[in-house]
Amino acid sequence: MSATVPDLQPLWLTFRLALLTTFILLCAGIPLAYWLAYTRSRIKPVLETLVSMPLVLPPSVLGFYLLLAFSPQQAFGHWLEQVLGLKLVFSFSGLVIGSVIFSLPFMVHPLQSGLQNLPASFREASRTLGKSDLTTLFCVLLPNCRSALLSGVVLSFAHTVGEFGVVLMIGGNIPGVTKVASIAIYDEVESLNYAAAHFYAMILFAISFAILLLVYLNNKRMLKTF
Repeated sequence: MSATVPDLQPLWLTFRLALLTTFILLCAGIPLAYWLAYTRSRIKPVLETLVSMPLVLPPSVLGFYLLLAFSPQQAFGHWLEQVLGLKLVFSFSGLVIGSVIFSLPFMVHPLQSGLQNLPASFREASRTLGKSDLTTLFCVLLPNCRSALLSGVVLSFAHTVGEFGVVLMIGGNIPGVTKVASIAIYDEVESLNYAAAHFYAMILFAISFAILLLVYLNNKRMLKTF
């Protein structure tokens, strides 16, 4: 009797979620990291604290409050559904928003650190030549901190792949909609189907190992270059 092939849908949803989350974080994280790296605003410590909260806050806590906020029974969730037509609870869109918030520091911190470590002369020279802040960021600063940019992208992707608490709270366990690989592993273990759990777990392990190895090899290459 041949073994049953595990459903690949949770893996597809996981990587779709991770790719979309990473893309959104890249678009939002670059300007945010740039602002945090160079601003002298008094609210900087407050914003840095908010960005870093997912690092110390239990995922279930964040997921719980997002669940409350997006619930149609609450004012904000009711407004989203009635005015914008958005139903975020137990939906893939809700997973994306929760993942973006939960993985935000994994994109912003490497980028902020990379930008702060660049010589101030890079910005000064660009401004002397009359370049705008936007041109300076994308044509001067980011090309010189590629390692930090790659680290942010890879860590954001890997962290999203491994999410459990947030996606379970806000997305639940709906096959084909919100049942990602981490939830599938939990389900299979509860059903004592260790072979299927091992299948999902090994794929996530192998991919996480490969992308982290890529980061370290790239960092080693960059150090040799300099």
